[in-house]
Amino acid sequence: MPTIKEILNTMEYGPAPESTKEAQAWLEQRGRQFGLFINNEWSAAGELFASINPANGSKLADLTQGTAADVDRAVAAARAAQPAWQALGGHGRAKVLYSIARLMQKHARLFAVLETLDNGKTIRETRDVDLPLVARHFYHHAGWAQLQSEEFADYRAVGVVGQIVPWNFPLLMLAWKIAPALAAGNTVVFKPAEFTSLSAMLFADICVQAGVPAGVVNIVTGDGRVGEAIVKHQGIDKLAFTGSTEVGRLIREATAGSGKKLSLELGGKSPFIVFEDADLDAAVEGLVDSIWFNQGQVCCAGSRLLVQESVQEKFLAKLRARMDKLTLGSPLDKSMDIGALVDPVQKQRIEGLVQSARDEGCTVYQPACELPADGSWFPPTLITGASTSAAVAQAEIFGPVLVAMSFRTPPEAVQLANNTVYGLAACVWTENISLALDVAPAIKAGVVWINTANQFDAACGFGGYRESGYGREGGREGMYEYLTAKSEDARPAAPVIEPKAKAKAAPVAAGGAFAIDRTAKLYIGGKQARPDGAYSRAIHGADGSFIAEVGEGNRKDIRNAVEAAHKATGWTKATAHNRAQVLYYIAENLAARGEEFAARIAAMTGAKNAEKEVQASIERLFYYAAWADKYDGLAHQPPMHGITVALNEPLGVIGIVCPNEAPLLGFISLVAPAIALGNRVVVVPSEAHPLSATDLYQVLDTSDLPGGVVNIVTGSADELARTLATHSDIDAVWRHDGSAEGCAEVERLSATSLKRTWVGGAKGRDWYSTAQAGGRAVLAHASQVKNIWIPYGV
Repeated sequence: MPTIKEILNTMEYGPAPESTKEAQAWLEQRGRQFGLFINNEWSAAGELFASINPANGSKLADLTQGTAADVDRAVAAARAAQPAWQALGGHGRAKVLYSIARLMQKHARLFAVLETLDNGKTIRETRDVDLPLVARHFYHHAGWAQLQSEEFADYRAVGVVGQIVPWNFPLLMLAWKIAPALAAGNTVVFKPAEFTSLSAMLFADICVQAGVPAGVVNIVTGDGRVGEAIVKHQGIDKLAFTGSTEVGRLIREATAGSGKKLSLELGGKSPFIVFEDADLDAAVEGLVDSIWFNQGQVCCAGSRLLVQESVQEKFLAKLRARMDKLTLGSPLDKSMDIGALVDPVQKQRIEGLVQSARDEGCTVYQPACELPADGSWFPPTLITGASTSAAVAQAEIFGPVLVAMSFRTPPEAVQLANNTVYGLAACVWTENISLALDVAPAIKAGVVWINTANQFDAACGFGGYRESGYGREGGREGMYEYLTAKSEDARPAAPVIEPKAKAKAAPVAAGGAFAIDRTAKLYIGGKQARPDGAYSRAIHGADGSFIAEVGEGNRKDIRNAVEAAHKATGWTKATAHNRAQVLYYIAENLAARGEEFAARIAAMTGAKNAEKEVQASIERLFYYAAWADKYDGLAHQPPMHGITVALNEPLGVIGIVCPNEAPLLGFISLVAPAIALGNRVVVVPSEAHPLSATDLYQVLDTSDLPGGVVNIVTGSADELARTLATHSDIDAVWRHDGSAEGCAEVERLSATSLKRTWVGGAKGRDWYSTAQAGGRAVLAHASQVKNIWIPYGV
């Protein structure tokens, strides 16, 4: 007599199709043709393009190709509506967002079916994952709207926000972006993906029913031309983009110097790490959810499987057996695991990458399954034997393709996990909690799931490092993306710099044969260093008199400084308490030489109250020493059995170009927060007044600051900033010298590696004001949030 297990193994699920009656009726009601949604009105249909069901190739509806003029109208409507929407207050906005959430729940099945028809993902995913999360985001952000005046009292809405989303999670990405934007008091110009716009059209109906005022939400459909018009529009204050890294680079270049706030959630090549002590069966199920969820068309898909060598064969055998049981077919069938790819173009790309693996001698495993004749389909695929440099191991495939390789030790697992230009997400599977919590922070990714995969919640931030973009969506950190510090509005229109007299020639050395002129050197790796080019530049005082010379740094000097900074990793690993102590020591030693520094500042700038700047610098060091061990993360409690720990992590190596006004205070105000949080820095001090920085060498040497934490290269701000922005081993660049063109160049050049930037543009900053040069807003520029999901009791 067969066992229950044997009976279950032989059972097959019968078809369980979801009805499309209501979705088709809605499309028929609209004549299967859509205009644009602007100012709460539907425009007449213009140039049309078809929305196709990827599962069978049938046409669902026709949509309007928006134009630049349409984007102009949408931006104008959003601009006109924004003041009243913000003035409505937190409670007023909360009621509208709550109403949207209730209506999304009421019509959840209609949205789920429409999304499956338009996108090709299974109805189980749209019904059980996407729609509950959509409603959750609007509920959660209704709460933030209610609490905004209390929790974000020092911030205001950005203004008009342009938002562009991809086709893999059309409705969920809409909720991720529109909910926080509206909660913060912004208005929106939204572009859905060309392939998958129908759920956004239905959402427009929901906005009208929920009482969203005219102009608050505007939806413009179309191809990349619409996205380009939104990106380049001067009337948009902030851009939020989710999509490919390649397009993210183009957006960063296009917005350079515009002053637009920018958040980018881009591609990924996420590692899925399985240690030998893991629950292998649970890990297999987690891997199925990670890579074959949504046909692998997920930016955070666990597409790189890293298995400890001792259990590799056992795990892969279990994985292949599980792959054999995956069902592939009509996405509307509730028994299907894998649906259709969004478009034939995507299928062709995946086929090309898999064939490249075959050509390189890799083993490609695909379970025997019959693919439907119509539509875009690709079977679940496992690739083994690929080198770490193979295209399938490095490129984002964005399909149901998994690449597996092994490791021996935890450090090797971390090294392999970080062997990518991306840094979006990762999974760690082990029954050893100490191992998990040791490995998770070491992985360069914005999200790490421990013994689970693809968990999301509105209370928890999501976003990446490196070429996976920057900015976060969800949680408190996601709200900050749609807010601007009120202190920014009070910044001076331009840097305040005292005029200098005409430079005078350097005096002839006096005092005999031993009166040798001393030129200030560079400071690299904790040592003074001569500039590579062996050139120097003269520094003159406010009266034009010659004071001294400083080294003229160049590209090689920056290279040496970056290498020294990367070697100083012990600073990042040091406790926050120890970092605070060093900052206090620097302040103490600066105070001991306060009169000397005041005299130097007075000579360079002509300041009548140089002592005030020195005292403010000492206080600023104390200020960031105080913050060093108090800028804590958060512990979120999402609707799962566990917690999500949001850690504030340092960026790594930051390149800093300092202001010319307040040369000592400006230097301290930028360097102190960076190193307080564990970053290492390569600093270009004030080009006009660099001697305050070069005089600091001995202060740093006597304050227990490890070599390489602060590296100082004097010279041309433009030339050195250009080098910092293009250096692949620099993680962020800050420029605050008041050069509009220089700041725009930093943003433009940073697009190559998508490094973080913080620039001041042509405006000045009151460096004496804690509101403008301190607080969480500055610390946020020096850190990035990593969310670690830790389930328990399961």
